[in-house]
Formats: sequence, C-alpha cells, structure tokens
Amino acid sequence: MAHFLKETDFAPHQASEVFALARSFKQGRGRHTPPSLKGQTWAMIFSKSSTRTRVSFDVGIHELGGHPIFLNKNDIQLGRGESIYDTANVLSRFVHGLIVRTYEHSELEELAQKGTMPVVNALTDLLHPCQTFTDAFSMAEKWSNGGDLMESLKGKKIAYFGDTANNIANSWILGAALFQMELVLAGPPDYAPGDEIQDLLQKSGHAPSYQFTSDPEEAARNADVLYTDTWVSMGQEEESAERIEVMKPYSVTEDLMKLGKPSALFMHDLPAYKGMEVQEEVLYGDQSIIFDQAENRLHTQKAIMAVLAQSVKA
Repeated sequence: MAHFLKETDFAPHQASEVFALARSFKQGRGRHTPPSLKGQTWAMIFSKSSTRTRVSFDVGIHELGGHPIFLNKNDIQLGRGESIYDTANVLSRFVHGLIVRTYEHSELEELAQKGTMPVVNALTDLLHPCQTFTDAFSMAEKWSNGGDLMESLKGKKIAYFGDTANNIANSWILGAALFQMELVLAGPPDYAPGDEIQDLLQKSGHAPSYQFTSDPEEAARNADVLYTDTWVSMGQEEESAERIEVMKPYSVTEDLMKLGKPSALFMHDLPAYKGMEVQEEVLYGDQSIIFDQAENRLHTQKAIMAVLAQSVKA
C-alpha cells in the first residue's frame, strides 16, 4: 500500500507524474478531470485547524469524483481512549483513503502501518510534504516554459529564512534532495535543522543538497527563490516573544530580495504576518507568487491522491 507521509515516499518518476497530472488538472479544470476517486470515500482527520488545506482537499476529492468526510479532533475517539491500531483498522473497513493533519508525526506513521488504505500527510510538526510538492510545482510552472517540470527544478537555488527547524524547512531539506535543487537555510543557530530530519534524509538514500548559515545575506545571494514561513507555529504561542526577537534579522525585506537574482520569486505558504517574517511590499510585490502557491495546493493534492488511488484499485 502506497502512502505519502514525506517527500521521499515518492521516487523521482512519481514526483514527475504528480507534476504532470497537476498541470493537466489545472489546465482542464471545469472542462475535464478524470474521475480517479470515483466510487471512493476519503476521510480527513484534522487535529489542527486549517483554511487552505481543508478546502483544497475537500474540493479536490469532489473534483476527482470521490466523497470526502471531514473529522475534527472532537468527532472521533482517537486520543480519547481508542488506540491508533483500532482506529486504523476500523477506518480501513469504511474508507478508501485517509488525509491526516496532526501534531505527532509518529501518530501518522502508525496509522499508515496499521491500516490498509493510503495515508496522506496534510501536515505534522515534523513535515508538510503536500506544501513542498505544491511549492516545487509552482516554481516549475514559472521556469519550464511548457517543458519538463521536474527538469526545470534541477540546480535552482532556494533561500529559506527564519525557523530552519520547523516542518516547512524540514520538508524542503527532503524536497531539495529529491528535486536536485540547492537549498540554503538561514536562521538563528539555536533554530538550525535537527537530528531527526538529517536521519530521515540519510535513510532516504538521496544525497544532501542543503547548507545552513546564520547570515541572511549570504543565503539570499543569487537565489532563484526567497522563501519564509511564520515564526510562531501552532502550539508555540508561549514562545512567541522570544521567537520574534531572535528571528528579526531574518525578515525578508526589499533589500534582501535585491540580493537574489533579478528574476527571483518570493514564496510563503501562508498565513503570513506582514511586518514580521516579510515586509508587506515583498509579500504583495511583483516577485511574489503566494496566491499561485495557494491555488496550486488544489491541483497538486489532486495529483497526489490520483497517484495513490492507483494502489487502492490495484
């Protein structure tokens, strides 16, 4: 049974298939979308609130011909006495796929191990692979000129600023290796990538393609993409004052953007906090593609589910 828990769960040829499908779904939306999930019901378990993730998966399942069931943390017994083993086995008797947005990555892995349905990681504290695939597709749209999307990513430089140990940074460590991109992470030394993501990268078999620096200008020089994320994620509210203070030098400003290539893109997975991790002029400037990213969540996630659905039918 195939799952999508981390970027490297897909081989390069599968990632290429996802991108090609996403482009096809986007171009054909409203006219023709193959009913890849026809006759299937997919459940969405969300322990963390969401806007883009919830809506894009719900709409995507509908557009692929399937039926979505949304379950928040108050709708099910998981975590309130029922084991993950029991939950996975029961849901496997009811639904064809499971989309999970939660805190502990280990919980997601156990659901995948114990059940008999594809599981999609819609975000954990460790990784956010749907976002990384969406980001890569959004970049490739700008660079491929209608050609091979995966090929257009090779050798491109991404500069990432802020908390370089969070789930987006972790996902880009895996994603950059998979897509053969150069990744430079810039942040405070105490927020450098941790051992867990380095272990995952080593186990993936992909060569590391990232470096860490505490110098934001060094990271930004000649970058093809300047990327940032919120400094205070869900569950970190008590640390907000400390985080904001230490992250200030890593705010993406117009001056920092000028160090990138003239054609450099600005990206943020949203929600964004203007005047903190990014200047408003950058967030809504000509180089920003934040709303392309948001839209492409729909098309890329549809493609991921369509690829996984093949294992259900098999």
